[in-house]
Amino acid sequence: MSGQELTTFFIMPFAAFFIVVVAIPFLRRWAIDSGFVDQPGGRKQHEEPVPPIGGVVVFPVYMIVGLFAGMALEAYWSLFWALILLLSVGVMDDRYHINPWVKFISQFVAAGLIVVLGDARIDNLGDLFGYGTVWIGAISIIFCAVATVLLINAINLMDGLDGLAGGKSVVVLLWFMVVAATAGDIQALLGLTIMIGALAGFLFYNMRHPLQSRASVFLGDAGSMCLGLVVSWFALKMSASPWISLAPITVAWILGLPIFDACAQFYRRVREGRHPFSPDRGHFHHHFMNAGFSVQRATVTIMLIGVVMGGVGVLGVLVGVPEYMLAALWVALLFTHIALSYKPERYVTIIAKLSGAKRKTSHGVLEKSAEMEKAKRGSV
Repeated sequence: MSGQELTTFFIMPFAAFFIVVVAIPFLRRWAIDSGFVDQPGGRKQHEEPVPPIGGVVVFPVYMIVGLFAGMALEAYWSLFWALILLLSVGVMDDRYHINPWVKFISQFVAAGLIVVLGDARIDNLGDLFGYGTVWIGAISIIFCAVATVLLINAINLMDGLDGLAGGKSVVVLLWFMVVAATAGDIQALLGLTIMIGALAGFLFYNMRHPLQSRASVFLGDAGSMCLGLVVSWFALKMSASPWISLAPITVAWILGLPIFDACAQFYRRVREGRHPFSPDRGHFHHHFMNAGFSVQRATVTIMLIGVVMGGVGVLGVLVGVPEYMLAALWVALLFTHIALSYKPERYVTIIAKLSGAKRKTSHGVLEKSAEMEKAKRGSV
């Protein structure tokens, strides 16, 4: 890597971070003044109106800084147009709550742009069963487009705690960075580092930390849909690249948590006779909250689980674990997660016992420990 390339890799991610950090307060003030906010109430845990403008800042910054940094436009133009489409539709939904079918169709159009025109697709799933490579050439376009739409919605479904969707996506992109760095793919590394820098700037306002007690901005539907699209782009592009050894099962492990959560929610809702996209409080992060975790602790814990799962996928392949063994373990974890999530109390009980947290009841009230009850009786 030349000195100029090294300078680009150090400066451009920080440039994206700095621009996002500076831009968000200005756009946040405009959004509050104009009424472009996510109102509290219902299933939502925030207590004050919060502007859903994270995506409106992050992804334009990503595209502009990327072009200045030398990301090849001929390689990324389909992704950029797809992002512009989802940003436009997402902002309309965040502001006016448009028909869900409009969003769904726009997601398929965006998926088509990156899969068909951007050539972000794979033609095999690796050696999933131990009998050789599983080829999907005949249905490659359909498979990759559907997978992209499902991932867009899976990331959107994870956007339920401060910092969770953005933080978990940073973990995913960091594992992709490890693989790209190992292969020496400069273009992939450049796109990934700038995306991580922009997301880090957003997380400064979206994640809970000593400088703020709660999120001051949200991703919004615009941001969460674009985030899912970008993750899908890199997953498909890097899996299909002749220079990068990224097995499909490795991608499945890196993306395991949002996939597991989406599958479990769809299964439970259908079994209960509801629409698979109907909202509720049965997501993976809700299990931690009901087990007595704080928002910050739940977010960090889920991110760490994502780090471990990504490590299994990346390091497992590197040390020579057969792909079919990794696939079998992945499927076993998926069905275990689905079974536990069907009766959320099971998950809550397990998490509370393992962590020692004070478990919440179905009404969200902390159960008192025996010591507290004893102290209360002694004071009466």
